Amino acid sequence: MLLAPHPDLRISHHVVGRERAPLLVIDNLLADPERMLHKAASRGFEKMPTLFPGIRASAPPSYQRFLQAMLTPLLREAFALEPAEFVFPMCHFSLVTQPPENLHFLQRVPHIDSVSARGLATVHYLFRESWGGTDFYRHRRSGFEYVDEGRHAAYFDCLAQEAREEQGAPAGYIDGDTPLFERIAGVEGVFNRLVVYRRNSLHSGRIGGRALTSDPLRGRLSINSFIDLAP
Repeated sequence: MLLAPHPDLRISHHVVGRERAPLLVIDNLLADPERMLHKAASRGFEKMPTLFPGIRASAPPSYQRFLQAMLTPLLREAFALEPAEFVFPMCHFSLVTQPPENLHFLQRVPHIDSVSARGLATVHYLFRESWGGTDFYRHRRSGFEYVDEGRHAAYFDCLAQEAREEQGAPAGYIDGDTPLFERIAGVEGVFNRLVVYRRNSLHSGRIGGRALTSDPLRGRLSINSFIDLAP
């Protein structure tokens, strides 16, 4: 499948919080995003052994090649990374389907995907209805907005204590400030928008309170990718 950028593609650069983590937002990413919706509808989604609260299916290899071509020239300015060959540990269609009452503690608080500042994550929103976006958080007790190798042990020891206390993590998907976390930035989930951020930033999907569906054409569909730079 040949993918092309939208003729009205728009790129904006942002920083998040006091620790100024970079955030890249690209609007009108694909010239024909409907093709990706129909591709998702033809896939067999399944639950995977991760904390992701839903089901996933592999995205086409052509999408990975498209991201490589699109993001390579942007990495230096946005993330202070030299352009390089990409490695995709993950590139999946994703549908949030898990009922909020079934979430365990770690699914009710912000998370990181890696401790490396060189690891990136992308979320490409493929829904038109009000299914929320992506939010970024500060952990109140530690003050951390990202968790790298030097912070990992202290942060997760603290979070484990908070989990044992079971205080400050309300039931359901996180959506704004709680006793444990402060929301410091957010990106709206706009159709055909791509966001790119460091995987060690504390973040969470903003899911909202609507009834979740497993229909890719009606649900909270996105393409989620992890990107590493090849050595």
